[in-house]
Amino acid sequence: MSVIMNPNQFQSNAAGTLRKIGRSHAAYWAFIPTPLPPKLNFDAALIQTLSDADRALGKLAGLGSVSSSSILLVRPFIRREAVLSSRIEGAQTDLSTLYAYEAGQLYLPGFTPNAPEADTQEVYNYVTALEYGLARLDTLPVSLRLTRELHKRLLDGVRGEKSTPGQFRRSQNWIGKPNCTLNEAAFVPPPAPQMHEALNDWEAYIHMDDTLPPLIRLALIHYQFEAIHPFLDGNGRIGRLLNALLLVHWDLLPSPLLYLSAYFEEHRSQYYELLTAVSQRGAWHEWILFFLRGVTEQAADANRRAQNLRALQTQWQDTLQQARATGLMSSVMNFLFEMPFQSAKDVRQRFNVSHPTAIKTLRKLEDLEILKEITGKSRNQLFLASSILQILT
Repeated sequence: MSVIMNPNQFQSNAAGTLRKIGRSHAAYWAFIPTPLPPKLNFDAALIQTLSDADRALGKLAGLGSVSSSSILLVRPFIRREAVLSSRIEGAQTDLSTLYAYEAGQLYLPGFTPNAPEADTQEVYNYVTALEYGLARLDTLPVSLRLTRELHKRLLDGVRGEKSTPGQFRRSQNWIGKPNCTLNEAAFVPPPAPQMHEALNDWEAYIHMDDTLPPLIRLALIHYQFEAIHPFLDGNGRIGRLLNALLLVHWDLLPSPLLYLSAYFEEHRSQYYELLTAVSQRGAWHEWILFFLRGVTEQAADANRRAQNLRALQTQWQDTLQQARATGLMSSVMNFLFEMPFQSAKDVRQRFNVSHPTAIKTLRKLEDLEILKEITGKSRNQLFLASSILQILT
């Protein structure tokens, strides 16, 4: 991304136009996105890359259509996405810390370094927002209203809570180095009046009966949201979260199993450079190829992790069967795929059993090497299914 938003670098109107806002010394340049869709060139590379992405996504959809697989995978995949999407924005929380936080633990023996609690709360808010959005799709499509509702949950009680959670911005924002001024910004999205016009066009395009392939539409929608930048904080995370919701909303996946944040995080510099290139040069072709390759790569990755998780579940089922384990032990084992960290309190509340029964069950699973107690304490013990974390991370 350029150091300063130089009008000479914006060589094409294919994605939007620059407009000078204000007068004299207070004047600045802002980027006004053109409504979607742009004119695209479907060459052999794009057609082949789209075909690969469709094929990979179809395999993942087939996996997700099996109810047992869906239940097994959705919760851990959501949490992995939350960690990686937040990492792009600088959060240091890892998956084990997030799971421990949900289990009421801030300090984990043997797990270092510990992330700041504020970072972990931000990641947990991402989980909350995504799970809320998935449930909300039953009554509300992906829309401006849903986007605001997601943003409210994303910033609830964390560092961005002063950035008007759940409300589109009323003032100008910009992207650049820390503490840079508006005229030193690398990118300035549209002012509030033009922002609302662009958002209305963006929402209309989501629901438009467009002939473009859905995955290409998803790439266009993701770019457009980032170019509009409608919130004072949290735009990147909301934009990536919307990718997952649209895949379900458009029935491309029966459940939310594909997330692109791992790909974007791995190729972070290229991700931002290509978004910038669309704005500056109308480089839609390069951006869409990058996006589709991400779909292919992450769909294949999700399939591999899913197969490994199912294989682990089958292995543990065989172990329990040979040990003539109780039905409760089997239920707790399956519960581990939702929450790899377990305490007696978790088991007691989930399965409505006594504390002695809960702790006895956990210790039996430890004897079978499915769990391991990690606190070293005689009370308030916490057990971990490390095999699950290894597959996810």
